Amino acid sequence: MFTGIVEAVGTVKSVRPGSGGTVVSVDIGRLADGARHGDSVAVNGVCLTVSKLSGTVVDFDVSGETLKRSSIKGVSAGAKVNLERAMSAGGRFGGHIVQGHIDGTATLKGIKKQGEFSEITFSAPAELLDEMVVKGSVAVDGISLTVSKMDATSFSVSAIPTTLGETTLGNVRTGETVNIETDIIVKTIKKQLKNILPGSGLSESKLREYGF
Repeated sequence: MFTGIVEAVGTVKSVRPGSGGTVVSVDIGRLADGARHGDSVAVNGVCLTVSKLSGTVVDFDVSGETLKRSSIKGVSAGAKVNLERAMSAGGRFGGHIVQGHIDGTATLKGIKKQGEFSEITFSAPAELLDEMVVKGSVAVDGISLTVSKMDATSFSVSAIPTTLGETTLGNVRTGETVNIETDIIVKTIKKQLKNILPGSGLSESKLREYGF
């Protein structure tokens, strides 16, 4: 499990074919200290497993399913990626529950500067937006953020200077693709409601009418 608090920004060294997938090599810098074969690391929000260590450079085996669902398929040598090691049992929980299981991707629609802060808007498909709520959590490229606004086709987040300066978010450009993991709590509630509502006589519109 992760928290969405990015520890470092790494550099992709190479991307090459692997056995049934792709091998992505990343220089993880200081995070290599104490790293071991089999460790889990979130790379732009994608939970990957350390398959090989060589100094500060780590190899990750990426499956076809992961390539299909995430922006990892588009990375190349020189790309910067957000890194977070799996949370230790005694670690501080600073973000929100992040599994490293990408639900889909979104596209940066626009950035509105507000002094040193930024309001960043992403276009996203309906299936992702249906699993978000205003003031709820969302992981964008592995960064724990809060949804500030939503409409039928997009959502916005407000990014503080620290987030912009210490993650890749400050360098994302309009039209670029980012990984999205929606809040596991919202996903769980949504699924249970879908199971309960059909036989209860209630409906989504009726619940809204009652103020839910």
